[in-house]
Amino acid sequence: MKKILLSVMLMMVLGLTGCGASEAPQDQANEKVKLGIIQIVEHPSLDAARQGFLDLLKEQGYAEGDKLVVDYQNAQGDQGNLQTIARKLVQDKNDLLLAVATPSAMMMANETKDIPILITAVTDPVSAKLVKSMDKPATNVTGTIDMNPVKDQLQLIKDIVPNVKSIGIIYNASEINSQVQVEVAERVAPELDVQLVKVTVTASSEVMQAAQSLVGKVNAIYLPTDNMVISSLAAVLKVAEENKLPVIAGESDSVAKGALATVGIDYYQLGRTTGRMALRIIKGEKPQEMAIQSQVGSELTINLQAAERMGVTIPEELKAKAKKVIK
Repeated sequence: MKKILLSVMLMMVLGLTGCGASEAPQDQANEKVKLGIIQIVEHPSLDAARQGFLDLLKEQGYAEGDKLVVDYQNAQGDQGNLQTIARKLVQDKNDLLLAVATPSAMMMANETKDIPILITAVTDPVSAKLVKSMDKPATNVTGTIDMNPVKDQLQLIKDIVPNVKSIGIIYNASEINSQVQVEVAERVAPELDVQLVKVTVTASSEVMQAAQSLVGKVNAIYLPTDNMVISSLAAVLKVAEENKLPVIAGESDSVAKGALATVGIDYYQLGRTTGRMALRIIKGEKPQEMAIQSQVGSELTINLQAAERMGVTIPEELKAKAKKVIK
């Protein structure tokens, strides 16, 4: 009798243990992912990248408020705020971090070497010392880059204004992403037979004055994907329109806001690509082994209203090539 009771008790223990083991993966699958998002400043391209990221996760079963808990923080262009936000996101023990734009990514990487960090809208993560290499980051950081086809963008100015001789560039010299783009522009300018006139700013309040300083010195203005300058795009456009200076931007959202044209990437799609990488990390892959990705190809966007305001006539062949023409 004792043997029977012992056998029954043993079966009950094993049964309970087995039940618990079978339920564990299901419970784990139902766990929510805590996502912290840090963004340096609000502007259309960065917002589009963030939204593409979240939309992709939602489509794959990680909807905000359901299986995804999102803490989105924007520094409004302030480095002090950026550091405070980065520290808090680490202290809150998020499972995953999304850093939008180079300053955000650098600050976030300084605060944690453990929590996986996805980056997007970052121009050169190697120069920013976020990763060891593009193919194998070897850090807790991976994601997507937004390096512009700078030469094609400068060539676009010549295609629209054939007699252009000098091009002004406004940028924040403390942003590594902007430095990289300006260095490329300096390298290719002799090939295009144009002279560059560089003006740097340290605050958004200086952007209009920088644009005004170019009047009479240049035939056109080129704006790289500089977070500080693009956040004050309206100031540049005001000066440009008053003085009939065409403005070529580093990305299409600025064209939608009033710049003349660009050959650039789609930031929403860039964010979606980053979202796919986030899914891989959620499922167990390590950012250290995941190569940095970029968007293949570029798109021509033209704003005909801006052309009229800036006194420019867009060649018909360019209109025909454009993926998007704003009328």
